[in-house]
Amino acid sequence: MTYLSTRAEQLSAFDRLLTIMDELREQCPWDKKQTTESLRHLTIEETFELSDAILEGNPDEIKKELGDILLHIVFYAKIGSEEGNFDMKTIIDTLCDKLIRRHPHIYGDVTADDEEAVKQNWEKIKLTEKGNTSVLGGVPKSLPALIKAMRIQEKARGVGFDWEEKSQVWEKVEEEMQEFKDEFNAAEKKEIDLEKVSGEFGDLLFSLINYARFININPEEALERTNKKFIKRFQYLEEAAKESGKT
Repeated sequence: MTYLSTRAEQLSAFDRLLTIMDELREQCPWDKKQTTESLRHLTIEETFELSDAILEGNPDEIKKELGDILLHIVFYAKIGSEEGNFDMKTIIDTLCDKLIRRHPHIYGDVTADDEEAVKQNWEKIKLTEKGNTSVLGGVPKSLPALIKAMRIQEKARGVGFDWEEKSQVWEKVEEEMQEFKDEFNAAEKKEIDLEKVSGEFGDLLFSLINYARFININPEEALERTNKKFIKRFQYLEEAAKESGKT
């Protein structure tokens, strides 16, 4: 099915959602109690559910999960308006202003001929906007380590700090693998220094993530697909074991 709703229909649907949010906030005991703090962990959960739906390639689930996230955005806007901090209009205006400011190749006189130039402009503009003293200052501290490694590398690349060829990155992977093996040789019986081994293992993972980026693989998605594949195969074995009377 192709959705061809008009702009007016879309605005009408959004207005309906805002009206429902007003009514729920006034009349529903659960909705009346919520705060930005109480919604926070639920928003994180909804984001992961959207991620699952995207990885599964299920359009109906993606639509549903996007709706749940939109509900949270409207909810935060409603709470913000009650507290006199912001409302849906100021949220949208702030976003629109930021998009225009960060796309000077569309709304200004800057030239960007490819995706890489757009990314570099974006990072440079962010740096001046937020007053960060470091390009990496905008990376959220609470990001999971694997995703944080990706964002660190992407931001460094955005200002020109990167390898030139993927062969160089692979050499770094091999170098880190050798350093890890030097600290922890599986064939030897000697006691290992866990702190050193952990450090070398982290370096190895970081270099592998870097190589994945160079060949356009999202390591987070790749690992999650492998997780799902393992779960599916393991559960198949569990079922087979039950059918044969084993535990």
